[in-house]
Formats: sequence, structure tokens, C-alpha cells
Amino acid sequence: MSDTPASGPQPRFEIQKLYLKDLSLECPNSPSIFRGEQWQPQANLQMASQSNALDDKAFEIVLTVTVTVTSAGKTAYLAEVQQAGIFTIEHIPQDQVGPLLGIGCPNILFPFAREVVADLVQKAGFPQHLLPPVNFEAIYAQQLRQRQVARSAGAEASPGELAQPEDDERTRH
Repeated sequence: MSDTPASGPQPRFEIQKLYLKDLSLECPNSPSIFRGEQWQPQANLQMASQSNALDDKAFEIVLTVTVTVTSAGKTAYLAEVQQAGIFTIEHIPQDQVGPLLGIGCPNILFPFAREVVADLVQKAGFPQHLLPPVNFEAIYAQQLRQRQVARSAGAEASPGELAQPEDDERTRH
């Protein structure tokens, strides 16, 4: 047996840059939310992921996480984070690029978004909010099913967008 590498270009997947693209926090009922009834938070989590080709081998992935928390029927806060990254994908079979963009990259970005949400909410005077784990593989599979249904109905879903199921086509956790 030979220890020489196989001929041809080697697959390449690299993180070029991770960054916070956008950040928003609204606390519409402060300061009364801090002085009112007992804190009994109810959270609604929505997510979306979008990929944008920057050139033939570089992609920007933007994971948008929106958390709305209410207590005693009032909105305590609404936090939205767009965690982004630039990824190099080269010499990877075309049928594997979609899952890499829709599963692999969001899995890399999610812990950073989770940290930003936790810190932001705590700085706003609320108890730290830790986002639960997310199964991007299941979300991606559901997205593919939705695209197939849309195609059979004559509509085309936008490529690279990670739609998540919920009443408004987003995921609640």
C-alpha cells in the first residue's frame, strides 16, 4: 500500500471570519416589568439561516436568532442577533455543499449567538437566557421537504434560507 495522497484537489472547508452582523434589544415595558408581578418568563425562539455566495468558494452564512420573552402578559424583552461567518468551501461534491451550508455552518455559529443573547439579556437587567440546543439537521431536512412541496406546487423556495416550522414558518423552542 502506498502512503501517497490521492491525486486531485483535496476538499477544503475553513472558517475565514466569524462576526456579529446585527444586534437589537427592546425592553418595551421597562422599568415597570422589573417592579410588577413575580417573574414568570415565557420564551418564544425563532431562527432563520441564510447563505450568500461571495464568490465561487466563499460563502457568508447569517444565523438570525430572535427571542421574545413575556411575563405576566407583558413583553419583557425582544432580542435579535444576527451571527455571521464567512466560510471557504472548495472541492466538495455539489450534493454535500447544501448540507454544509444549512447544517454545518449554523452549528458553528449557534454557540456564538447563544453567548451574545445570554450576555445581552443579562446586561438589560434580566436573568440570563440560555438558548436550548438546536437540531439543524432536522431543520434542514424539513426545509428540503418544504422546498419539494413548493416545487410540486409551482413555487420556488429561495436557496440557502433555513426556514423553520412554526405558525409563521419559524421554530419555537
